[in-house]
Formats: sequence, C-alpha cells, structure tokens
Amino acid sequence: MNNPLSSESRVLPVAEGVSRPLWSVMIPTYNCAKYLRETLASVLAQDCGSAVMQIMVVDDHSSKDDPEAVVKEIGNDRVEFYRQEVNVGHVKNFQTCIELSRGKLVHILHGDDLISEGFYQKLGAGFEQAPEIGAAFCRHVIIDENAEPQYTSVLEQPESGILKNNWLELIAGFQRIQPPSIVVKREVYEKIGGFDQRLRYAAEDWEMWVRISNYYPVWYEIEPLAMYRKQTNSLTGNTVKAGTYNRDMGLAIDIFQTYLPKELASKIYTHSKRNCAFHSLIIADSLVKKGDMRTALTQIREALRLNSSFLVVRSACRIIILDGSLWLWKLLVAKTRKRTCKST
Repeated sequence: MNNPLSSESRVLPVAEGVSRPLWSVMIPTYNCAKYLRETLASVLAQDCGSAVMQIMVVDDHSSKDDPEAVVKEIGNDRVEFYRQEVNVGHVKNFQTCIELSRGKLVHILHGDDLISEGFYQKLGAGFEQAPEIGAAFCRHVIIDENAEPQYTSVLEQPESGILKNNWLELIAGFQRIQPPSIVVKREVYEKIGGFDQRLRYAAEDWEMWVRISNYYPVWYEIEPLAMYRKQTNSLTGNTVKAGTYNRDMGLAIDIFQTYLPKELASKIYTHSKRNCAFHSLIIADSLVKKGDMRTALTQIREALRLNSSFLVVRSACRIIILDGSLWLWKLLVAKTRKRTCKST
C-alpha cells in the first residue's frame, strides 16, 4: 500500500491494554463554543455509554470562548476534554483527534455541526453488514448559522449499501462528502495515514476521502443524518476570500496522482481541476451579485489558474460582462498585467 505521507501524519495503533469502545466521537473546536452545546446534545442523545462510545472535545487553543466550560455544563463527566497548548491549525487538530481516539470506528464531528437521530445506529449497521468497508457515510444537509436547512446533498445511489465501481472516479472528480457525515475505521487511518499536512487551508478532508476510496470499499446510507453548518466567517469562508482554498484544491488533485491507478489519475486530472475551476466561478458569480468585487476577482483569477480551457475562460468572461462591471474588468486586466511584468 503506497503511503506518500510524512511521519507527522502517520497514526499509531492504540496501545495494548487500553479499553477499546466501538465508537470514538471526536469533536474538534476552535472559537465555536456557542454552537458546541447543540453539537454535544445531538451526540449525547444517541449516547451508548462509555463502554461503547468515547466522546471527546479537542480544542485548538480557542482564544475567544471557553469550550471546556460548555463541556462541563453539558457533558458533565461523560465528555472528555483536551486543549492544545498552542494553536496548531485545524489540520493538525484533526490529526490529534485521530491520535487520541480509542474506538474502532472514528467519527470526527466539527464543533458546530450536528447529527440526527439514528446516525450511529444506521452507519454502524453498514460496518456490520459489510466488514470489508473502510468507511461509511450518509447524505448531509447544509445548514446556515441559525441551523436552517439550505439544501441536501445529491443522492449517490437509490439504496443504502456499498458504493458502485465508479465511486472512486466520482469522489476524485469533486468533493462530495462533508466531514460530519462520515465514519472511518481507525485501522484504516493506521494503514493509510491521517490528514495530509501539506493541505494547510482546505481540501484535507477531500483528499482523505479519495485516499480511503482508493484502497477500500465505502458504504453509503441514503438517509440524510448529518448537518454541515456553513458560516459566513468560517475558516472555509476566509480561505475562499484569500484564494488559498482554491490553491489547496489544486494541490489535492496533484496529490491524487501519487496513488490513484495511472489510467484513472490521468483521466481525472484535467476533469477535477476544471470542476474546481467552475466551482470557483459559481462562488465568484454569487460574490459579484453581493457587490464583493475584490473577492470575486480572487475567485476568477484562481479559477483560471486551475484550468484555462475555453469553457472556463468563457464562463469567467460572462460573469464579468453580464454580472460584473467595468471596474471588475479593469481590475482583472491590471492584475494580469502585474503578473506578466513580474514574470518577464
């Protein structure tokens, strides 16, 4: 099994003699204590007891709130708490979640996301019915800051079960899984490694789901049992504004090439980058409509870096001409000239 990761992303087995529950619900947090009560409540409503389920909050040295106080208030002695000595960034904090997990099945549930009743029962049933799978996930619902549903993820197949043969191509083509919806065997992390530390801002989860799907069958539950909260000032939102989100998406696609079968890697490379470019243009279009021209420009520029095919360029021009303004066009030209001058 080809594991291209550095030693810092490797996951050691649980030490001998340590009690092993079936579940490890690991909840990474960073300045999201106002949502943590609801997150913990959604887990504790399905609590199987400490012998079956480990529940732990792993805080990345929050600076604006006190998640430990929430844990003591809501979780009493049932929920464990770990605080990083310094802020290590979300990817390393996710890695810590895996390292501190003791269960056979690991669920990394962001401190602002939610799960619905039946999540552990139904995904656990997938592992029972198909012991060969490496992970199981369900459909997810995107919710806003007030937990209002926005939309539900696509139906991957009509019935619950192991995903079909083209799943690897689909997941490598574009991100289709949100973290609260997926559970991974701990032994899978031990064999293929944890989250790739090269992806510092985004796409570390997408790369992980592709890596798992490359080596293991994956179970799919058709019922939407997880809720992913989309916030305006979230880490993802900030990286979109800076353009780092798009760059890490492109880097993730480059990383795929190191372990995907050669025929598939070459097939999906351009396809994946074009998909990510169009995703950036969709974001740019919505930003133009909101009047955020500078961030829209960043998205257009990063889209063209990902893929400069005729279709992508045409779509970018349509956003500028139909939805944008002369100001946006002039700014894009100025940025392009500036880059050209630096390269000559």
